[in-house]
Amino acid sequence: MNAAIATVIGTWLVDLDEEVLVTQLDEKVTAETVQVELPRVIAAARSGSTIVAVVDRRPPLAISHDAGRTWRESGGGLPKGTAVAVDADNPDRILYGARNRLFLSTDGGRFWRALVLELPEITAVAFA
Repeated sequence: MNAAIATVIGTWLVDLDEEVLVTQLDEKVTAETVQVELPRVIAAARSGSTIVAVVDRRPPLAISHDAGRTWRESGGGLPKGTAVAVDADNPDRILYGARNRLFLSTDGGRFWRALVLELPEITAVAFA
């Protein structure tokens, strides 16, 4: 499973299973534009009816599984975030970018695993 990670110095292809940089990419990754009616939204991503929003508060994530009708908080132990992506093939797989670290959830945002990679400041993430 790979992800494209945009940083302040370029875009990188990351193997999320092996937790290694694969290569630098020529194309840019831009943050997905998802409109959500929540205060203090920094970034948001969606796949089907699943929407994940990075918000400027603690915990840093709000997750909806019904297209934004109801929300639950997530990521109580995560640092302040800058980017998020939801896997189009599996909406339970969520990638979260916080300053220079990546975090992965495979269960819809209940539990998070910190990846060992440290990157330059992250501006956008996307599953590749």
